[in-house]
This record gives sequence, C-alpha cells and structure tokens, in this order.
Amino acid sequence: MQVAVNQNLQEAYKDQYSSESAIWRGLGAKQKYQNIIKITDGKTFKKVLEVGAGDGSILRLLSENNFAEELHAVEISESGLTQIKAKNITNLKSAQLFDGYSLPFEDKSFDLVILTHVLEHVEHERILLREIHRVTKQLLIEVPKDYRFGAERKLAHFLSYGHINLYTPTSLKFLLMTENFKIERELTGLYHRDSFLFGQTSFFQKLKGNLSYFGKKLLTHTPFAYFNHKFINTITFLTESEDKKLTIF
Repeated sequence: MQVAVNQNLQEAYKDQYSSESAIWRGLGAKQKYQNIIKITDGKTFKKVLEVGAGDGSILRLLSENNFAEELHAVEISESGLTQIKAKNITNLKSAQLFDGYSLPFEDKSFDLVILTHVLEHVEHERILLREIHRVTKQLLIEVPKDYRFGAERKLAHFLSYGHINLYTPTSLKFLLMTENFKIERELTGLYHRDSFLFGQTSFFQKLKGNLSYFGKKLLTHTPFAYFNHKFINTITFLTESEDKKLTIF
C-alpha cells in the first residue's frame, strides 16, 4: 500500500520555512549539530542523508565542518527545499522533495541517515522507520522529550508545533528496537541556553530564562537516570540497522 503525507499536513508544511523564522531555526540547528557531533565522536561517514532536512541549516553546518564527503537531503516542504538550495551547500550532492515516506534510493545507499526533530511530526512513524532501515547502515535520531505527566492537557500546545507523537527515552528506544535498530549510543540533554533566552528582552525575563536553564541543568545531572529523564529536553540515539528476525508471539 502506497502511503504519503496527509494532504492537509502537506499544505500546512508547504510554506513552513520563511525568512522570518530563520534566527530561531538557526539557533535550533546549532544545538542539533552539536549533538550530532557529540554522539558520532570517533566515527567517519562518507555518504549521509538527512530526512526532513527543513531549511538546510544542519546540512550547512555539517558541510562547513566536513562531516561527510557526500550530503543528501529529502524534505516534504517546498519552501524548505527552496531554502536548502539557496544556501549553496558545498558538500550537498542532492536535495529532493519527497512524500514523507518513500525514499528514492537503493538499499543501503547511505552510511548514515539523520532524522532530527522529525519523528514527532510523522503520522505513520513505523512506515518511515522501515524505509530508513532499508536505505541506511546507521540511523541518528533525535526527538524532543515532550512527554510529561498530564501532557494530554497541553494538546493544543503540542499541536501548534505539529507534534503528534510524544516520546520518553524508554518509549523511543522500544520503538527503534522493535523496528530492528540496535541502540549503539545514547545522549540526553537540554536545549541550548540561548533557546531559554530567545525573545526575552527585560532583565526579569532573562533572569527567569537563566534560572530555568541552570535549574534544569542541575536536575538532569543527578546519579538517578529516572529522575534526570523528567527534566531533559532532547533524546538522541545512534543506532545500527540490523536484519535479525524479531520473534512475535
């Protein structure tokens, strides 16, 4: 069965990437890039694909720092694709519009697929993961840790960001493992401090932002992982694509 992004979602994301939000997206890309570098430390990749590449901010940072010889991108948003191409990214070999699920590449075409802050938007997450599994040897995935007790009371808030899936480190790990991804490395953390201060202009706003950041930093560095996970903002995994047959009873 052919699956594609819901038409309403496609229209919603069509003009998602405008120049007005470039500063915020650039700030987010900086944090995501730092997490990519941290979790892949010591590894080298020749051919890398970013699925859901947005406006190309991460790809530009990867290229500027020679993360891989070849970078490729797929994106569902026409405005995003336009922004990617306008950046003239040196190591970017291809950038294509795609339907959100079908990747136009041969089996195991890539050493690494990057899927960062995308899965929380995906209607049929397992279908996309299976397609990614087909084309790559390794997957680097990052999602926001949106889940909190009582999250259902913030439905409008999450939907305003297009977040239709909520994850914890455990639930994401379980999802990946049941789709034949072996967890190799994991990283949890906070958004960049600048994110907590973004748009804050007064002294008291900045004070509140700093207190929130440093308070969470303290609360996420205890000896107790379960406690730390209550306050983290991001979940990042580096995985290997396995081909073992899963036993389902």
